[in-house]
Amino acid sequence: MHQTEIRREILDRVLGRRGRVHWFDVLDPQKSALVVIDMQNTFCEPGAPAEVPESRAIVGNINALTNGLRERHVPVIWVLHANTRHGGRSDWEMFFNYVVADEVRDRTIESLAPGRQQVWRGLTTSPEDLTIIKNRYSALIAGSSSLERVLRGLGVDTVLVAGTKTNVCCEATARDAMMLDFKVVMVSDCCATLSDDEHRASLETFIQQFGDVLTGEEVLARLDGRSNVSAVEIATLPTGSSGKVRARPRKNR
Repeated sequence: MHQTEIRREILDRVLGRRGRVHWFDVLDPQKSALVVIDMQNTFCEPGAPAEVPESRAIVGNINALTNGLRERHVPVIWVLHANTRHGGRSDWEMFFNYVVADEVRDRTIESLAPGRQQVWRGLTTSPEDLTIIKNRYSALIAGSSSLERVLRGLGVDTVLVAGTKTNVCCEATARDAMMLDFKVVMVSDCCATLSDDEHRASLETFIQQFGDVLTGEEVLARLDGRSNVSAVEIATLPTGSSGKVRARPRKNR
């Protein structure tokens, strides 16, 4: 799991702008859903063409979160990525021609073939969970998936985002969710990417402009109506020699 902190200067900027760090004190379980992005072989399997090694380190946290959400009757939606190929062309030429190197393009396309996508084997699923396939970074861009229709049909107004990569598909989906007027929370200890710096940069941008950043434990507390953090408490945490404060607030005693 990423060992990162939201920097003090970012928290000070947020406090100066809106007078509080966190967006949401309480989350409504009847209107919330968890969207877990790309936790599949292409990104989680050792040696896979798009492996994110840190993705395996968040499996335990995601399992703890999904178990807690099911107990609270909050839907869990697994979003997996797939792309088609026909006649030597894929359905996302911009990505496969410019982002992926020649030597790994075929392996990547093959690993993302429709019908091959399954939730990573270390994750706990339930028959009540939903699975959706997307074909772009964001699951909410037009034509990528049915996610928006599913969320609207469930009466969801709050989207919790977990999975990989923090700064690519998770952030892209989360940003678009906010643009579509959903409340959004990036679950910091249930997201992973290729480096601590990229993870932190994504969360720092997100909490300033797009939505909240909470741990899985904090999400469950807010779903229970127990806000275990205040902006004042975070702002007055002691600053270490690095000039940073921890992104994880203290619990009530």
